[in-house]
Amino acid sequence: MTSDTTHAKSIRVLVVEDDPVAADAHVMYVGRVPGFVAVGKAHTGAEARRALERTPVDLLLLDLHLPDVHGLHLARSLRAAGHHADVIAVTSARDLAVVREGVSLGVVQYVLKPFTFATLRDRLVRYAEFHAAVGEASGQDEVDRALAALRAPGPAALPKGLSAPTLERVTVTLRDSAEGLTAAGVAETVGISRITARRYLEHLVDAGRAARRPQYGTVGRPELQYRWVTGQ
Repeated sequence: MTSDTTHAKSIRVLVVEDDPVAADAHVMYVGRVPGFVAVGKAHTGAEARRALERTPVDLLLLDLHLPDVHGLHLARSLRAAGHHADVIAVTSARDLAVVREGVSLGVVQYVLKPFTFATLRDRLVRYAEFHAAVGEASGQDEVDRALAALRAPGPAALPKGLSAPTLERVTVTLRDSAEGLTAAGVAETVGISRITARRYLEHLVDAGRAARRPQYGTVGRPELQYRWVTGQ
């Protein structure tokens, strides 16, 4: 059991997510990042308000699409009620107008669904750097460094021979398949060779965005094959 002293030193996170399975996963993710502790979870805006009345919170991991209120409306009402926890918004929406609105409400980061543990860990680590900046800045450079801590790094260069548009098509194809796909299945859907499809799939595995599962063939094709699924 986590001690009160550990809680006092950690960044306290309230997970607000209507999907119980996703909420449990997000609580687990938060607990795996050093310096953070999930102090509770809520499935609605009303539950989140009650939790904040009971427990001090530094950061909300906030799903924007709750059953009783939009996440940004909840953030606005919490500000008006005197709650000053920062917000990392979790959403599948890609509306940049929503992003701009969130900035004024204490939204310091956005995480697009579906995301992996590595993605959330990166956002939390960067938030921790920002959260640790206290006192008076010595000048513009120090202010810039504090704000830069919140910005995610630019996308890493792809291995030679891989292209971003094709990688996106492979990623979407895999995401749209609930049961996962073989390299041959991805190749047929995307319109590339099986060998090329496998290279993209292996890159997604290396990046933590997909997982490889063994699958034995059928009668007449008994050899071991692999099926790739979107990483969790």
